[in-house]
Amino acid sequence: MDEVARQSDGIASIADYDWTAIFRDLDAYGCAVLPKVLTAEACRDLSGLYVLDQGFRSRVVMGRHGFGMGEYKYWAYPLPATVQALRASLYLRLAPLANRWNQRLGEGVRYPDAHADFLALCHQAGQVRPTPLLLQYGAGDYNCLHQDLYGERVFPLQVAVLLSEPGRDFTGGEFVITEQRPRLQSRAEVVPLRQGDGVIFAVHHRPVSGTRGSYRVTLRHGVSRIRSGQRRTLGVIFHDAV
Repeated sequence: MDEVARQSDGIASIADYDWTAIFRDLDAYGCAVLPKVLTAEACRDLSGLYVLDQGFRSRVVMGRHGFGMGEYKYWAYPLPATVQALRASLYLRLAPLANRWNQRLGEGVRYPDAHADFLALCHQAGQVRPTPLLLQYGAGDYNCLHQDLYGERVFPLQVAVLLSEPGRDFTGGEFVITEQRPRLQSRAEVVPLRQGDGVIFAVHHRPVSGTRGSYRVTLRHGVSRIRSGQRRTLGVIFHDAV
């Protein structure tokens, strides 16, 4: 799958990242940055698709549902080649960590090596709608803290790639992740991103080592208020939706 990603214009070589360091950050903080996973040209190409209706299955206006302010569109299958390649190659790298997390938490679910095999399990469970999406925010918009859970089958990690350039296209709009540990106040992490950077983060739970072994903490993510301009983001969720 790394070869697939390398053959897709605009995607960095996924194999060339320091995955030992990435896994260390994910274990410690629940998030990790992939610098320049997409080129500026690939970001512009994907961002430009937002104005089209073709290729998307639905559009969500966040204010109508209490999700925040802004909007997003879910792609339909077949996904754009860049999105498909990125989804498959990142899953291949993240599945071993997801399995290790589940083992630490005492959960019996194990994820297959190939993303296509995981999607087959999703579809068997009735989760057949694709979840990769494009998000668009304007001045004053924001995304409330949330978790992207779409059914029984959940892959515990996901990725967001910033398609716009901070300071040029928009101001504000920081990616935020919060973590709630038992009997403690929530901890917030703000992740600085530039155009083309991706952030890998925990969807809903991750293990943390304690004096009696690993225990479960709960995470949510969101986007702070856009001060000016327009911010577009690619969301790569590995499980499909009911």
